[in-house]
Amino acid sequence: MPGEQLYDTIGTTYTVTRRTDPRIAAQIWAALGDAQTVLNVGAGTGSYEPPDRDVLAVEPSAVMRAQRSPGAAPCVAARAEQLPFADRSFDAAMAIATVHHWQDPIAGLLEMRRVARRVVVFTFELSAVAEFWLTRDYLPELPGLLAGHPSLAEQARAIGARAEPVLIPWDCADGFLEAYWRRPEAYLDDDVRRGISVWSKLGPDVEQRAVRSLRDDLVSGRWADRNRDIAELDAADVGLRLLIA
Repeated sequence: MPGEQLYDTIGTTYTVTRRTDPRIAAQIWAALGDAQTVLNVGAGTGSYEPPDRDVLAVEPSAVMRAQRSPGAAPCVAARAEQLPFADRSFDAAMAIATVHHWQDPIAGLLEMRRVARRVVVFTFELSAVAEFWLTRDYLPELPGLLAGHPSLAEQARAIGARAEPVLIPWDCADGFLEAYWRRPEAYLDDDVRRGISVWSKLGPDVEQRAVRSLRDDLVSGRWADRNRDIAELDAADVGLRLLIA
């Protein structure tokens, strides 16, 4: 299902759990450098849009566009792969937790590179998804969803980017897949899961099996036994990266 169709279906409660985390935002905004005009591609409801720059958003899903706050940047309906702007129209283009939803990620990244002098992309290492405890122990089907998706190295090579690690704080305000790495009970919350597209893509049978298994492991102490190495960490590298070009 293309990203815009998926979020037209599941995006109605997106703002409940998907909020800007100030620590991640600081790293993203620093990566934008001195850019004053910024294009936010796959902008969703507007998380991470810098308040002190001239931002224009691009979002294909009508449901997501409708949830943008009245004070958010203006938003146009368009797809990453066909940005309706002239070459070098912006100082920078950013894409936050969206590339994996694009039908052609490389084409979308090249479009960002075409329309902006600087590109900043918040994304993830594919290999880290398989290593994450939620995938390893409860969602082994998840890596299959990403089959054929270009690797981080391929994405970086396409636009001449370097990769910068993004450490995720234990109390991250943004509810993406890996955000609750030290708060496993959060994945039992329906609202949390509705804000993470993976659950809808895997389907209700897989979702309910994983939730039951995780709940049982939290009650029995098995989850704690398996994950003692992260229990006291304030922040962790769970494979999230900034591509900066």
